[in-house]
Amino acid sequence: MKPAPSPARPTGSPARGFKATALLAAAMAAVTLAGCSGYQPAPRAFHEAVIQPYRLDAGDRVRITVFEQDGLTGTYTVDQAGYIAFPLVGAVAARGRTLQDLEGGIAGSLRQGYLRDPDVSIEVDRYRSFFIMGEVGQAGQYSYVAGMTVQNAIAIAGGFSTRANQRNVDITRKINGKIMTGRVSISDPILAGDTIYIRERLF
Repeated sequence: MKPAPSPARPTGSPARGFKATALLAAAMAAVTLAGCSGYQPAPRAFHEAVIQPYRLDAGDRVRITVFEQDGLTGTYTVDQAGYIAFPLVGAVAARGRTLQDLEGGIAGSLRQGYLRDPDVSIEVDRYRSFFIMGEVGQAGQYSYVAGMTVQNAIAIAGGFSTRANQRNVDITRKINGKIMTGRVSISDPILAGDTIYIRERLF
């Protein structure tokens, strides 16, 4: 008897640096929570998160500009521990911080014996990825772009499968350091780092 063939890999354009362990963990969390009985729509804090200042986390890449300091200006990635390695001052905590907060933190560190009055500005150069699972053409990890909606994410992942529930989806999201899951419509915005789960329709 011939061994069963291995399942085909997605042929779309997932984000580079795909990590199977991270994807598996995200998928398991989404599937487990989505399958719970008594599942409720997303709470208020879940929706408010999309209008709050962006908070950095592992996988984000930022462009840091220090005025008249070419040796310090450049792009820096938030590592898995939530830090960026910045010249002169070393490891700087970035996870959970807004861009404005990080600007102030780096400027304050540079004032400690390095620069008299540093002018620091920061912008997101590349957002961390989002995950999409369930009834889509090509589940996986994809690059996030500011302003994306659930519909955009589904389109990137090859559209709905023939068995998909197309009315709403489940999203797992980190809010203020806590993992929350809620049910939203397909027109709702998503955030970098979200895990989107497309359920199978019941009939």
